[in-house]
Amino acid sequence: MSENTLLQRLEGLEHKFEEISTLITDPSVIADMKRYVKLNKEYRDLERIVSARKEYVRVLSNIAEAKSILETENDPEMREMAKMELEELEPQLPSMEENIKILLIPSDPEDSKNAIVEIRGGTGGDEAALFAGDLYKMYAKYCETKGWNIAISSFNEGTAGGFKEIIFTVSGENVYGTLKYESGVHRVQRVPATETQGRVHTSAATVAVLPEADEFDVEINEGEIKWDTFRSGGAGGQNVNKVESGVRLRYMWRNPVTGVSEEILIECTETRDQPKNKERALSRLRTMIYDREHQKYVDDIAQRRKTMVSTGDRSAKIRTYNYPQGRVTDHRINLTLYNLQAVVGGEIQEIIDKLIIAENAERLKESEL
Repeated sequence: MSENTLLQRLEGLEHKFEEISTLITDPSVIADMKRYVKLNKEYRDLERIVSARKEYVRVLSNIAEAKSILETENDPEMREMAKMELEELEPQLPSMEENIKILLIPSDPEDSKNAIVEIRGGTGGDEAALFAGDLYKMYAKYCETKGWNIAISSFNEGTAGGFKEIIFTVSGENVYGTLKYESGVHRVQRVPATETQGRVHTSAATVAVLPEADEFDVEINEGEIKWDTFRSGGAGGQNVNKVESGVRLRYMWRNPVTGVSEEILIECTETRDQPKNKERALSRLRTMIYDREHQKYVDDIAQRRKTMVSTGDRSAKIRTYNYPQGRVTDHRINLTLYNLQAVVGGEIQEIIDKLIIAENAERLKESEL
């Protein structure tokens, strides 16, 4: 895309940005919450593009001015200053243009949402549950560094520790857009604590990262929800055993594509407050239905993209953690790092950054920008 074409496209988006800026202050738009939220998301996306355009135009203008000075000015000092400015600014153009092209690719509408993360121990028995626990700790530490909040909805502990299953919500800025790259099968190769012969075993755990659905994303007939309450287990003193704060939700959902109905069962023991647990169980129900209804959208992306970086394909083996060699390998982009302890300690940003770069390269090819 030539410089002139890029500026023309950016100019059109600036007009759209001004139009949306006016719309989001309109009382009739504010009254329509679904439309208002959608426009606000579009406003934030366009704001980044418009800001990048202003900086790009400023640099182009300064480059043109410096070139003009070199062509017309005889003063050696002025010419030297113009030459220095050109040497500083011209190398910035390619990266600025690349950044603008990426911003021009329509972003995934789910990226800005919070995420519900489900980790389940797979093959490997007790060792798989221990590994699922290690993955949870890894994500908990990573979320802490990002300033995100974690709220555990439910968990089922393994007999030797860790978790057979743990489900938690992560809230913060652009959570799903970052954590979606973690969906898939994670494999570990190490000597289990229970292994007396010192042999290396291979175990696995699956990670599913779902965008948390907003209330208006799906329609639920709350009158058809069947609720049960029960006493929460675990630590917490006498209150845990006396108060029925845990909730169990049952809901019959009909797949709009296949017409097949299925019962969705959700338990939540996150807090000692029953109304809060009901609210969080409802949030998970919305997310599960939203996830099922948007699977076709996810599948379409998978068919178009070769990298399969963020398709949500939870059956694909995405990463191996090899303890004897101290390495982590992400199979989607053939990335191997020899800093296993740092990665399981929560330092996964480097891997995510490289996955984002790989996906952006694929999307740029798709968009032919």
